[in-house]
Amino acid sequence: MLTDKAARRARFEGAWKVIKQELLDYITGEGMPKDAIEWYERNLDYNVPGGKLNRGMSVVDTAEIIKGTPLTDDEYLKAVVLGWGIELLQAFFLISDMMDLSITRRGQPRWYRVPKVGQIAINDSFMLEAAIYYLLKKHFRGESYYVDALELFLETTFQTEMGQLIDLITAPEDEVDLSKFSLKKLSLIVNYKTAYYSFYPPVTLAMDISHVPQSYPSGTQTIEPYALAKSILIPFGVYFQIQDDFLDFSGTPEQVGKIGTDILDNKCSWCVNTALAVCTPEQRKVLDENYGRKNSECERRVKVVMPPS
Repeated sequence: MLTDKAARRARFEGAWKVIKQELLDYITGEGMPKDAIEWYERNLDYNVPGGKLNRGMSVVDTAEIIKGTPLTDDEYLKAVVLGWGIELLQAFFLISDMMDLSITRRGQPRWYRVPKVGQIAINDSFMLEAAIYYLLKKHFRGESYYVDALELFLETTFQTEMGQLIDLITAPEDEVDLSKFSLKKLSLIVNYKTAYYSFYPPVTLAMDISHVPQSYPSGTQTIEPYALAKSILIPFGVYFQIQDDFLDFSGTPEQVGKIGTDILDNKCSWCVNTALAVCTPEQRKVLDENYGRKNSECERRVKVVMPPS
């Protein structure tokens, strides 16, 4: 018997088959040749489903919480399309892994490392992003919140890429310079690259389809639900990223499901920035000489200065 969580995930994943077919039908109708259609389908299958799906499923869950009762089929369709829109956005961002030369994700090679893909992954990422706006237009063009949803996806993309830019130029893997690191720089990276798109858009989209007003009077006050949600969810996203940094640094593979590589990869993480803020000159010298080196002995020396516990 499926648990409630497993059943919700199975229903959400089942909807992907329908949404994927809508996208394939569209490019087929545009006269795309058979090999291009097959390539796009492979791109969609490889990069979009899988993973935890927390962001996408949060749209459905939040809409149901707001309503207080199970969603109708029409309400569920709206929520699930937006949920998969978030997952398409996530997939679009993840293909940018080729910029930092990452090797694997979710236990399989990154898309750009799949045979015959290479730099075609750049165009593939654009096609994933474009799919979001096709789905928005197809399913929501006549809704009062269409422009709000459209602008949210566009704004989220711009903000996330700003965070990605700061991260890439601050901590390139092949050029270690800890003088570029700071807790202030980290705050910018985390807020723009992770915190905003991880938590705020799913809840906001659910509020949109639930017709939550931008503001309403309550006694002598004016309540602004979207601003209130943002004030809660962005700090929650920051906490999520800091926790992820700490687990990468101190967690075991059994605990976190992967081997932590932030030290080896010169990541501008919360752990190293906190250490840089309080270390002695002698400890700083050790960090300067060993952080970000692809060497297990250098990693060990860093952990002597920054003990996991």
